[in-house]
Amino acid sequence: LQWLRNPGPQHERRTLFGDMVCFLFITPLATISGWLCLRGAVDHLHFSSRLEAVGLIALTVALFTIYLFWTLVSFRYHCRLYNEWQRTNQRVILLTPKSANVPPTQQSLLDLQPPKRNLKETIV
Repeated sequence: LQWLRNPGPQHERRTLFGDMVCFLFITPLATISGWLCLRGAVDHLHFSSRLEAVGLIALTVALFTIYLFWTLVSFRYHCRLYNEWQRTNQRVILLTPKSANVPPTQQSLLDLQPPKRNLKETIV
């Protein structure tokens, strides 16, 4: 969630949401188009030419190949952006142990603000 709130440059967030919208529109359209092409191919096999049926089957295969290619490339791109963001935006908290050598005034300043820990933070 932190990556979505602050993914870096604004164009990365726009690209992610644009790809999500495209995915939500293209998935049902590709499914319906593929189904219609296959239904037409079955009808052409039973009632008319086999050449048109083969053409519709080839169209269906091309449609789904392009859809899967776009989905995989888009997914890979966003995973790469996320991994790069995760590599460059690490949070590190330095914990200082309580020591007898620290004067009481400095020790009380250290105790005033306990560090907030996040699951992805590295404690050193």
